[in-house]
Amino acid sequence: MTMTPEQLRDFCLEQVGSDESFPFSPEVSVFKVGGKMFALSKLADEPLEVSVKCDPELSEMLRGVHASIIPGYHLPKRHWITVTLGGDVDDDHVRELIEASYDLVAPRRA
Repeated sequence: MTMTPEQLRDFCLEQVGSDESFPFSPEVSVFKVGGKMFALSKLADEPLEVSVKCDPELSEMLRGVHASIIPGYHLPKRHWITVTLGGDVDDDHVRELIEASYDLVAPRRA
């Protein structure tokens, strides 16, 4: 079963110190940690998509392997990808991509 909008939102908010805001429009959920964005999604859209920050080399590889991963929509294409849920990327991989994005922007703890 494909992740629901509620599950996507809940998973993003499970990341330590994360919060949700709506700086672009009321329809776009932006998930941040330490003031830096790690995911965004129009949770009401079908199909459901989530954009996440990604290492540029990994991003290129993922786009070459998965039809449901494209360069970040309205984001810097080198560092962001947009994943369409329910495509050829399973929910566990989507969660891994969200966690990796979070790790890229989360403040380092000493």
